[in-house]
Amino acid sequence: MPKTTANTNASAASRLIYGFHAVSAKLRHAPDSVLEVHLSADRKDARVKKFVAQAEAAGVRMLYCEGDKLDAMVGTRRHQGVVAKVDATRRDIKLADVLDSLEENALILVLDGVQDPHNLGACLRVADAAGAHAVVAPKDRAVGLNATAVKVASGAADTVPYITVTNLARALREMQEAGVWVVGAAGEAEKSLYDIDQKAPVAWVLGAEGDGLRRLTRETCDELARIPMLGSVESLNVSVASGICLFEARRQRG
Repeated sequence: MPKTTANTNASAASRLIYGFHAVSAKLRHAPDSVLEVHLSADRKDARVKKFVAQAEAAGVRMLYCEGDKLDAMVGTRRHQGVVAKVDATRRDIKLADVLDSLEENALILVLDGVQDPHNLGACLRVADAAGAHAVVAPKDRAVGLNATAVKVASGAADTVPYITVTNLARALREMQEAGVWVVGAAGEAEKSLYDIDQKAPVAWVLGAEGDGLRRLTRETCDELARIPMLGSVESLNVSVASGICLFEARRQRG
């Protein structure tokens, strides 16, 4: 699936993203950050018409051009005929905005203090692949969405809303008030993740590398569940564990 790329044609305050999924997600979650959209003049299909309606509803400037110009802008032909210039300084998305805009049961990944940018980037890729609606993390004692994390995410930093919160326990309670069942991943839990009903709205909470969930985070969760470990290793990389939890939700939801 087409993702995003940096491009020298964008200024320091802007960057280019491309592909219907990436640009549509940006229009849906942060329309004010989309400065303009370049669209192939050759595409007239139903998908383009739906996309144009979305962009026009957001009041975004539309520019039509030939496909080879889009190739030159992003350095690839995998843009599907749509490229957007977005504000590089605006990544802030509120949890309430995501919860209010959902059209299906929530699937959210919460990272409690992940310090490694490679792990964060990999978690974003997993969240994108599983169709998670957001990744939530604390502002403090966590790596943040730096250049390394964005690179490792391979475009998922633009397709999955990354929400940083001042108080993670408060954010978990906000999800609970919105009807989201909050499940913490813990190796010592009695219940397996396969025993959790994930067809309803759910948020999976995974802890930092080596340390696991913090005490307050653990206490705020509705319940804890473990990933069954049948081999000799005692734990999994946080991105691997995230993938197992999120894709089990997708399996249950069919």
